[in-house]
Amino acid sequence: MTRPEQEEKKPAKKRTLLRRWIANNLGVLVLIMVVMELAFIYAIQTFYYAGARQKLTAELTSVVNILSRYAQDSETNLSPELRNTFESFSAKDKMELMAVNVKGRVVLTSSGFSPSADTALPDYESLTAGGDGYWVGRAENREKIMAVCMDISSFSTEYSAVRVVSSLEEVDSTVTTITIAATIVCAAILLLLIITGIYFVGSIIRPISQLSTAAGKFAKGDFSFRIRYNGNDEIGDLCTAITHMADELANTEEMKNEFISSVSHELRTPLTAIKGWAETIYTENDPETIHKGMNVIISETERLSQMVEELLDFSRMQSGHFTLQKDTMDILAELGDAVLIYMDKAARDQIHITYDEPEMLPFVYGDKNRIRQVFINVIDNAIKYSDPGGLVHIEATERQGKIVVSVSDTGCGIKASDLPKIKEKFYKPNHTRRGSGIGLAVADEIIAAHGGSLDITSEEGVGTTVTITLPPGKKPE
Repeated sequence: MTRPEQEEKKPAKKRTLLRRWIANNLGVLVLIMVVMELAFIYAIQTFYYAGARQKLTAELTSVVNILSRYAQDSETNLSPELRNTFESFSAKDKMELMAVNVKGRVVLTSSGFSPSADTALPDYESLTAGGDGYWVGRAENREKIMAVCMDISSFSTEYSAVRVVSSLEEVDSTVTTITIAATIVCAAILLLLIITGIYFVGSIIRPISQLSTAAGKFAKGDFSFRIRYNGNDEIGDLCTAITHMADELANTEEMKNEFISSVSHELRTPLTAIKGWAETIYTENDPETIHKGMNVIISETERLSQMVEELLDFSRMQSGHFTLQKDTMDILAELGDAVLIYMDKAARDQIHITYDEPEMLPFVYGDKNRIRQVFINVIDNAIKYSDPGGLVHIEATERQGKIVVSVSDTGCGIKASDLPKIKEKFYKPNHTRRGSGIGLAVADEIIAAHGGSLDITSEEGVGTTVTITLPPGKKPE
């Protein structure tokens, strides 16, 4: 394999949130801080240089005014007075005062030392060219200086200008100190932002990493993993939702396993009975035995058929293919058929059924086969969870413009802790009784699809009442 092919097969480097934050947010913050500091340094330098220039200008203006007054006195010789003024210049320890003759040479200074003849005077050159007579630069000894120059040729024939020069060492030192302080402050702010940013990003990355780990474990069927995050924010809400989802998935997985076990048992029992009686009938010639065996085979086959129908209905509901063939129907006819189907079965199980049938109820717009399926499921459950000698009472009435069918039994009842889950798919509160655990879930879906409700009240050891409420209606024109 060639090197380019090996490089192509290398996985792309993972970009973590921390790297992205450093590359994007932190980079922008650093750039902003640098720009702000540079702008601050420029403003501070400009401010201090402007102050220094103002001070030099004020001192030079004062000297020029004095010389101007001397020049106005015709009896006064300007040269001695100018020399006097230079010698008595009060700020000579901070700045140097110079007089420039008409040839552009410095001929007199407050310090007594004149620069060489070839020394450049940019401020004087600026003044003679019509500029502002201001210059900042380096002296011959490389010291940074500021110079301000003013014209006096209007009242002097010997001298053309006076200038004042001051070192910027103290100003630059102050600017440097402020710059260092500003840099330290910016660095401290940046460090604080980095620390808080890393902590903040870490507080997001840690739960997200746990969420990723949890998702991987959940995908493998391990729902025991829990995310440790106590934050009261959106991530906390997400972690709580994921934990709740894991609990629901675990419960669903447990119920599914119980459902498979229960259905396997429910299928095995009738199949065993059918196989056993089929073998008996095959070897026996006794008409009574054959009749008894055929009754058992027919009964168990009906049980298998009902279980298969429930499973098919549940599968259709899960896939969204569950449909209703609605039409105007007589609900009493369907309820009466369901009661009639279970009269003989209840008698065989020594359970008494009472049915309060009204003379008339409003018509219902719905699927009669599905409604009958619900009645059969509810009545079958009432008989199934009742002991010999028990009573199942069925009643149909009209209340507040709605049709109400109730089926009550005196069976084992349902625990208060199981009651909220009784209509969930795969849930089976009593594993000692036959059934797949999805009949009520299917019945509830059917009634909800008709715009009604299926409610269950129960007390353990006393009995259970299932109340079906349906709105009346006719087929639309």
